[in-house]
Amino acid sequence: MTSASGSTARGRTAARRDAPAATLEMVAARAGVSPSTVSRILNGTAGVSEAKREAVAAAIAELGFVPNPMARGLAGGRTLSVGVVTPTFDSPYYGVALHGIEDELAGAGYSPLIVSARFDAAQEARGIEVLRSRRVDGLIVLDGRLGAAALRAHARALPVVVTGRALKAPNLYALNFDNFEGGRLATAHLLGLGHRRIACIAGDPSHADANERLAGYRAALEAAGLAYEPARVVPGELHEASGLAAVERLLDSGADFTALFAANDQMAFGAALGLHRRSLRIPEDVSLVGYDDIASALYAAPPLSTVRQSGFELGQCAATAMLQFLAGERPRVKLPAPTFVMRESTRAPRPS
Repeated sequence: MTSASGSTARGRTAARRDAPAATLEMVAARAGVSPSTVSRILNGTAGVSEAKREAVAAAIAELGFVPNPMARGLAGGRTLSVGVVTPTFDSPYYGVALHGIEDELAGAGYSPLIVSARFDAAQEARGIEVLRSRRVDGLIVLDGRLGAAALRAHARALPVVVTGRALKAPNLYALNFDNFEGGRLATAHLLGLGHRRIACIAGDPSHADANERLAGYRAALEAAGLAYEPARVVPGELHEASGLAAVERLLDSGADFTALFAANDQMAFGAALGLHRRSLRIPEDVSLVGYDDIASALYAAPPLSTVRQSGFELGQCAATAMLQFLAGERPRVKLPAPTFVMRESTRAPRPS
C-alpha cells in the first residue's frame, strides 16, 4: 500500500521535473540581486558581501539551478578552464600540487586541463600549444623547463603563473619557494646536533631550485666555520633510484660523513635503502634529512626529518594567483617560508 506522504513526495518530484529549468535571472530575483552579480559570483570574480553570496547559494539550492559552464564561458568570453603543465603525473610532490590547484579552481567554477611535460622543454612547448588550442583562460606551469623568453611570449596572449622561477613580465606571475633558506635550515639542523662531516645529495644542476638548496647547504657550513668539501657532494635526479645510486657513489668513494642531506625526500628514501644495504643504521650511524615533507616521509622507517615545503600549498597559491589574474587583479599571493620538521632520522653523532 502506498502512503499518502509517499504519494505527495512523488507528486512534488514530478512537478519539479515538469517545471521549466531554473534560470540565472530566476536565481537573481529570488536572492534579491542583479543577474550580473549572480554571474560574477559563479565565475569567482565578484567582490560582494558574504550575505549576498549566501543568498545566492540559497536561491540556487531552492530552485535547483544548474549553471551551464559553456554558456557562462561564452557569455564572459571565457572557457572557465585553466591549462596546467606538470613535470610528471607520478610524482608524489607534483601530484598533491595538482590537487591543490584543482581544489582552489573548483571553488571559483574553473576546471584544470592538465598535460605532462616529462621534464622535457620540447614536450612542454607541445603541451602548452595543445592547451592554448583548447582556448584555456590561463596557464599554470609547475617548475617548467621552457626559457624565460618563451614564457613571456605566452603571457602576451593570456595570463601565466609559473612556479620555481623568479621572472617578471606583464601578465606573468612567478612563485618561488625560498630554496636557499630550506637548504640552510636542513644543514643547520645537523650542525646543531653536532655533526661536522655532512654529505649532500644535490638535485639536478639544471634545476634552479636544486642549485639554491645546495647554496644553502654551503652557506650553513661556511657560517659554522667549516670548509665545503666537494667530495661529500654528489648530484641526483630527484627520484628514489638516483638517491640510491648517489649514496653508493659516496660510500664507494670513501667519503667520510656522519650525516646526509638529500635535496628531496624521494632521494632520501633511496639513500636510506643504500645505507641499509651497507649495514649502516639511521640515525645511529648516519643521520638523514630530506626536503619537501611529502606524505610518505612520516611513514618512512625511521620517520624522516625534512624541510617542509608543501606541494599542496604550492598548487593552492598558483591557482589563487591565476584567479586573481582572471578577476582583473595583479596577483599578490606569497608562498609560505620553509620550516624544518624534526623526526626520528636524525640525532647527535656518536662520540669518536
